[in-house]
Amino acid sequence: PSVPRHTNRLINEKSPYLLQHAHNPVDWYPWGEEAFDKAKTENKLIFLSVGYSTCHWCHVMEEESFKSKEIGEIMNEHFVCIKVDREERPDVDKVYMTFVQATSGGGGWPMSVWLTPDLKPFAGGTYFPPEDGVHRVGFRTVLLRIAEQWKENKDALLESSQRILEALRHTLEIRVQGQEPPPPAKEVMDTCFQQLSRSYDEDYGGFSRSPKFPTPVNLNFLFTYWALHRTTPEGARALQMALHTLKMMAHGGIHDHIGQGFHRYSTDQHWHVPHFEKMLYDQGQLAAVYSRAFQISGDEFFADVVRDILLYVSRDLSDQAGGFYSAEDADSYPTTTSREKREGAFCVWAAKELRDLLPDPVEGATEGTTLGDVFMHHYGVEEAGNVDPMKDPHEELKGKNVLIARCSPELTAARFGLEPGQLSALLQECQQRLSSARAQRPRPHLDTKMLAAWNGLMISGFAQAGAALAEQGYVSRAAQAAAFLRTHLFDPDSGRLLRSCYRGKHSSVEQSTVPIQGFLEDYVFVIQALFDLYEASLEQDWLEWALHLQHMQDKLFWDPKGFAYFSTEAGDPSLLLRLKDDQDGAEPTPNSVAVTNLLRAACYSGHMDWVEKAEKILAAFSERLQKIPITLPEMVRATAVFHHTLKQVVICGDPQGEDTKEMLQCVRSVFSPNKVLMVADGDSAGFLYRQLPFLASLERKDGKATAYICSNFTCSLPVTSVQELRGMLSP
Repeated sequence: PSVPRHTNRLINEKSPYLLQHAHNPVDWYPWGEEAFDKAKTENKLIFLSVGYSTCHWCHVMEEESFKSKEIGEIMNEHFVCIKVDREERPDVDKVYMTFVQATSGGGGWPMSVWLTPDLKPFAGGTYFPPEDGVHRVGFRTVLLRIAEQWKENKDALLESSQRILEALRHTLEIRVQGQEPPPPAKEVMDTCFQQLSRSYDEDYGGFSRSPKFPTPVNLNFLFTYWALHRTTPEGARALQMALHTLKMMAHGGIHDHIGQGFHRYSTDQHWHVPHFEKMLYDQGQLAAVYSRAFQISGDEFFADVVRDILLYVSRDLSDQAGGFYSAEDADSYPTTTSREKREGAFCVWAAKELRDLLPDPVEGATEGTTLGDVFMHHYGVEEAGNVDPMKDPHEELKGKNVLIARCSPELTAARFGLEPGQLSALLQECQQRLSSARAQRPRPHLDTKMLAAWNGLMISGFAQAGAALAEQGYVSRAAQAAAFLRTHLFDPDSGRLLRSCYRGKHSSVEQSTVPIQGFLEDYVFVIQALFDLYEASLEQDWLEWALHLQHMQDKLFWDPKGFAYFSTEAGDPSLLLRLKDDQDGAEPTPNSVAVTNLLRAACYSGHMDWVEKAEKILAAFSERLQKIPITLPEMVRATAVFHHTLKQVVICGDPQGEDTKEMLQCVRSVFSPNKVLMVADGDSAGFLYRQLPFLASLERKDGKATAYICSNFTCSLPVTSVQELRGMLSP
């Protein structure tokens, strides 16, 4: 690499996204007082650009505009330019994305927003091409027009920005109107189910035509709906919708059949051609949802997908200190000599390449059959490439194949005169060869930032998989990551979580000079992870830390007037709005998960004020839950958990005893959305006994491990039979 011509202030940052822009000719500033002071002192507008390091269109805008010396000069002359990594600062991203969506009807990244010197937005959009086109104004033109407006009509711009801000404040208020109770669970569940059912794709699964997103929140809702309606036709349909969607995703090109894990989303209806980036939050949630599919169906297919996801994360997204990295990019260099990156280059194949790698004749198959023939038939490979040109406008995938399982193993085996067991071994051999070949290609960029929230989602994925599949190694990996969080993303002096840390030189873990404090989502997803980890490991330290963090979350984010939690804490003058997210998207909105966390926390501590808080959150979102519950499927699920009351499943016994282990395995193998698990091991000085005095009254029957199903700390008769316990766990 040549010596860079330009270096700006981003060179001192830790975020991989900000560092990608450190050599632009734009005089970028990070979000902070230095930039704000400059804007005020020089009376300049601010240009705010928000993105993330694995964002395809962010790369495009950088190449076209931010690397242009000429456009850089216009930006530097007229604006104070600020770059923000949306994953590092979701608070800044949410405020200005709310503005862009409200004023333009759409949103996305890169996000481009123009602000007054006091940070109020007045114009914005997403990606801009550098020059004017037939249908679109170019970035250079927009910059010059806005600079001109500021010169000629400053007062009008300031007035307009103030008006916009007031309107946003008014429309975004989520609060309890009077003494509103939480909405009724049955109606909200039924409406959500009907809305999902209407948008369901009967052929390929999923809940839209295209693009198609995994949306684990929808699938988790459907599993809970089935569990509470399992004897009805609606319950059967909910289960069929969820399992069919998961199967079609696993067969599709959105699933990496060679390198494991799932890509971000599919650009088509068939889950075939993905947008190739891989995000940690998808892997964590999908590991958990495929684990539930295995619990419910007993089908090893789903367990294999869980193992596949966790293999990918363990190998490619794991820091040696125990944390998890954020993402892998969609774009990479096709060869070591390429000058230009292409989307999907690391993952796609030409037919000739596959034939050359898999030339061996297959013993016992139809005469003349090679490994390549079998593999290419099974995964839909075509000589001219299998990507629809409509899904490849820039011709980056021309002549290439995105692998998609087009046939069942039985059909492929029959086509070549093979036994299904033999086919499985052959495909495995092919996958190993292709994996070795792919390892020679230049890898996509890896975002080595480690975020508390996303690490929380991944810990839940490992812990739930470990419990459902009875794989102790997964539980140990979850515990290693939780210990990493406690060491690197928790400040024991203040008792608070931090948002992010970074892989440094020589594989050390580094922190920013001024660490970013944790947001609501960090607390919510880490608390959920610690409860999941306690249930999988029975280590009470995790439970104790979870309850400490729940108290801290209440202190920092609770809205005592309108109820529910704000996404950010009070007291940051650079944030114009304190928002409450009201939509479950790629990740569930934090208030949705907080409801279930609060109910679990109450079960483990006896603090009934947490149940009241859960009730108040549901009341605050009541109108939205009743009108358009499909926007909050995770909160709808939590509404059902609230109304059905969590069962405390208490196993009295020695955690190392075989009879106790058998009972624990029974509880973990059954999908029951409204249970919490705990072990009363007789240690009256232990954390759980101090929290829940009623545990001291529960005893083993006839010296055997004994289960009690308790509700609001009132317990059933003792049960020593695993079969009887299994029956009692059904909702």
